[in-house]
Amino acid sequence: MEEKTCATCGRRIEWRKKWARDWENVRYCSDACRRHKPNDTDRALETTIVELLDRRAAGRTICPSEAAKQVGGDDWRDLMEPARRAARRLVDAGTIEITQQGHVVDPSTAKGPIRLRKA
Repeated sequence: MEEKTCATCGRRIEWRKKWARDWENVRYCSDACRRHKPNDTDRALETTIVELLDRRAAGRTICPSEAAKQVGGDDWRDLMEPARRAARRLVDAGTIEITQQGHVVDPSTAKGPIRLRKA
């Protein structure tokens, strides 16, 4: 079975028997993700993450909060989870890596503070 990533949250989609006949069309891990498809803010976060990393020296990292602050201004805290989702989608695209304590981690299972760097 091929591994899939949710188009909204960027987490790995766990195969379910009920999807056996339609696995090639499965794009979302849950109904919540199906309802919240990536919007303009999500795309702005992805673009901002890439731009911030492009300005950094090779191997340097950023915190997702830096992108959230740039996109959200004073309301940046509300964008922290969307910034993490944007980072997971970028990992799936092969653009960046998510690290914790300097080690690359699985974006689907990473908990706690994360850092982002170019892949």
